[in-house]
Amino acid sequence: MQLTRTARVASRVFDEALAALGGSSAMWLVLVSLQDQVHGAQRDLAAAVGIEGPTLTHHLNRMERAGLVTRRRDPEDRRVHLVELTDDGRAMFSRLLTGVIEFDGRLRAGFDAQEIEQLRGYLDRLRANVAPAPAPGPAPTSEEATP
Repeated sequence: MQLTRTARVASRVFDEALAALGGSSAMWLVLVSLQDQVHGAQRDLAAAVGIEGPTLTHHLNRMERAGLVTRRRDPEDRRVHLVELTDDGRAMFSRLLTGVIEFDGRLRAGFDAQEIEQLRGYLDRLRANVAPAPAPGPAPTSEEATP
């Protein structure tokens, strides 16, 4: 319960910080995922952001209307939509980055570097404890199993 409560408070305050700058946590996740890419496939972006495709489509529709991203069909595979930041999208990323850095400083206040590393390790273990087990792959053939 303590983890859930802490996550909810941190998430709410993070959302408020981004909203004050004209953004949202969903927008931030999309912007940061696209920042270093020329373009990305929409389905890969959904996986990177950790949201379902239809939810991402909703966010991308709003971001496209705001001029932050463009979407186009991949000429090599028309089923794939490529998403790209616009100049306004890069500017929004920079604006939100200032809020993210400020929030991160607030969140880390009172912790030293060693404590932050320990916390990361604890959070990684908690996530691993509850993450679904990876799907088993096909069994190796006798040729693959022989060195």
